[in-house]
Amino acid sequence: MNTLPELLAEVPQIGQVRWLGVRPQRGAPMIEVEVVESRLQAGLTGDHSRPGPRNARQVTLIQWEHLAVVGALLGRDAPLQPSELRRNIAVAGINLFSLKGRRFRIGQAIFETTGWCQPCAKLEARLGKGTFQAMRGHGGITARVVQGGIIRQGDAVQSLEPILANTTGQA
Repeated sequence: MNTLPELLAEVPQIGQVRWLGVRPQRGAPMIEVEVVESRLQAGLTGDHSRPGPRNARQVTLIQWEHLAVVGALLGRDAPLQPSELRRNIAVAGINLFSLKGRRFRIGQAIFETTGWCQPCAKLEARLGKGTFQAMRGHGGITARVVQGGIIRQGDAVQSLEPILANTTGQA
């Protein structure tokens, strides 16, 4: 029988990028893209994210499977679209929370998890009453780019090594 540390250390699932999006400026609508470049410590090309090693929120990811859950919690007949939740990457097939405290590869790029992507009041204002509560626990993760590269829709998402020194205190 495996111990809890052994179970946490192994992430055998390999996910897949289902959606990519950027916002050229704060508050602008999301633009879906087929391919995007991630830049070391700077986020995604074309996204408004502030560059720099201290920016723990360079890229945001959401679990594709959670779009249907949040839609159902809001009483909708269909899943939400990733663009409505303003996340950069929607991933299917791997539990994003299993990437806590880890580095992971998407396409050519390598990221490290920096924290949870909590819902905000802006979502409630934009999508309607109850959105904040529906999103709790389903908001995804934030990440920092540690190796730049090209990411495409359909690329694999694979867990790598644990982060040895957690500098953000959030992951």
